[in-house]
Amino acid sequence: MRTSMRGYIVLLRPLNCCIAAAAILVGAIVAVGFAGLGGSAIQVAVAAVVGVLFTGAGNALNDYYDREVDKINHPARPIPSGRVSAPEALRFAAILFVTALALSILAGWLALLIVVINLAAMVSYEVRFKRKGSSGNVIIGWLVASLFIFGGAAAYNGSMQALSRVSWMGLLAFLATLGREIVKDIEDVAGDVDRRTLPMVIGVDKAGFMASAAFVFGVALSPLPFVTNVLGAAYLAVVTLADGIFIYCAWISTANPTLASRAAKYGMVVALFAFLAGGAAL
Repeated sequence: MRTSMRGYIVLLRPLNCCIAAAAILVGAIVAVGFAGLGGSAIQVAVAAVVGVLFTGAGNALNDYYDREVDKINHPARPIPSGRVSAPEALRFAAILFVTALALSILAGWLALLIVVINLAAMVSYEVRFKRKGSSGNVIIGWLVASLFIFGGAAAYNGSMQALSRVSWMGLLAFLATLGREIVKDIEDVAGDVDRRTLPMVIGVDKAGFMASAAFVFGVALSPLPFVTNVLGAAYLAVVTLADGIFIYCAWISTANPTLASRAAKYGMVVALFAFLAGGAAL
């Protein structure tokens, strides 16, 4: 029993769940500021719990569908190691998804809608789009971006200005994630024998151009929250540093995808602090 419980915990990937909860909290802060959190503290807390449950469910579902590949690539994971059976993992994922869906009602109708959309996106990704490259990349981009939007949806209290702030955050997170996912596919092109990723379909050079375009488009849009008075100077000062990192990623996306992928992750962290600085000043 103790070994089985440990297997379920590993199946959740607790660090990823904590990151999801933190992203939701940041989205709430960006939407309404620290001062505005008081009026929606319960909804935001519920949203963070939903994020943990949904992320854990997605990780369990991922391990279920990757169980044959993991026998070779990740034999220590719960399913191939025998700590959790495949049917148990699928049942665990279903319970977490249903619980997340039920709890999201307490976070508001918009938060509930996002969970419903994400549930459809997650299942379709695992069942159909994971091995189709570009469409899978778009879904992953949305799932990352939606964490911030979900936090804002739980906190916004009817303010369109609050939704505007978090929507900008979601859009830029989507573009950065999309660029990074394409770069990761370029990095893995030699080993992706069972997938039709973008670099395998259109070639590495063209895929590198698409990744660069996503990074550059995000950089071009990044000043607009300041220009439109959605976020203040603190945001602009920090996001400029993130923009420099993303331009570097665009420059090396084809020549050195491993470094570009790592740098993009750092750029996303800096951009997160940029939005947090802008939101905290509200």
